[in-house]
This record gives sequence, C-alpha cells and structure tokens, in this order.
Amino acid sequence: MDEKLTRGILWNRAAAAGIALGAVSSAYLFITQYLSGIGTSIWISGLNLVLWGVKLLLCVWLMMHFMKSFASAYEEADNRDTFRFGMITALCSALIYAAVTLANVLVINPDLIHQQIEAALKIYGSSLDSNSLNALDTVESIMPQVMFFSNLVYCFLYGTVLSAVLSRNIPPRDPFARERAAGDAGRENAG
Repeated sequence: MDEKLTRGILWNRAAAAGIALGAVSSAYLFITQYLSGIGTSIWISGLNLVLWGVKLLLCVWLMMHFMKSFASAYEEADNRDTFRFGMITALCSALIYAAVTLANVLVINPDLIHQQIEAALKIYGSSLDSNSLNALDTVESIMPQVMFFSNLVYCFLYGTVLSAVLSRNIPPRDPFARERAAGDAGRENAG
C-alpha cells in the first residue's frame, strides 16, 4: 500500500478492530445473562464455560488477525507500530464493552445489581451485622460506576498484554536485517 502510516490511520483502523472485539464480548455478556435467566443447572454452567472459552479464543484470534492485517497493509509498520495498534484496539474495545455493561445495568436490566445483592443476602444474610447490611446499600448505589471502571481497566490491561505478546512477531522479525542493510550500503559505496 502506498499510503503512509499516520496517527489518524492507526486510530481509525484500531477503532474498527475495537468495535469488533467489543461486540464479541458484549454478545457473550448478553448470551450468558439470558442463559442465567433460564435457570441454573449443570448443563447451563457447562455451556457458560464453553461459551467463555469460545469468546476467549475468538478475541485472541481476532486481535491476531487485525494486527496481521494492519502490519501487512503498511510495509513500514514494525513491531512497535503493531503493538501501538493493538493497545489502541484494546482501549477502544474496553470502552465499548464497559459502556455496554454500564448500559446493561442502568437501562436494559436496571434490577440486575439489586437481584444479585438479594441473592447474596439470602445466602449470607444471617451472618451479616447491621453495619455490613448498610455497607451493601452503599455498594449497590455505586456498583454501576465500579463495574464500568473495573471492566474498562481489566479489558484494557488484558488487551495490552495480549498486544505485547502478539506484536513480538507481527510483522515477522528479520534477524539478518542489519547485516543485509550493511551489505547493501557497502555495495553502494563501492559502486
């Protein structure tokens, strides 16, 4: 491609990749939420585990695919540029997933946090004192913000680590690049 790699291109391509990764994670959120609404059984728990594995593998594969297509589209892109692309992709994906999670608990399913706290109280309620019960009320009111920021940070860090691992060999490193460049420079000086 004859187009020069710029910061805008990097952000645009990473944002598109981040949308795809955020969509996969968001779809997983809603599928598992629907399955937990059906009921609890060993089959649903097993299916949730399988879906989590599929989501994990699909996200890793998609990140690798987007990073390879980015590196192949821009010849001047090196491992550092590929890492930056992956890190920006992780940030965009984390923003999308965190926003979907926030919308889920505030708009789509506003009783979700209250239902989960009620379920926990049924199990552990008899062992909690009045201070702990009051603390749970406070936690319930700030839980949407906590969920947003914890998902944002976790997904960004996970994606950044994944980008660091994958970018080491995207594009493939040429261990003889220096020697080849020195040989080419020597031939130009001699000729």
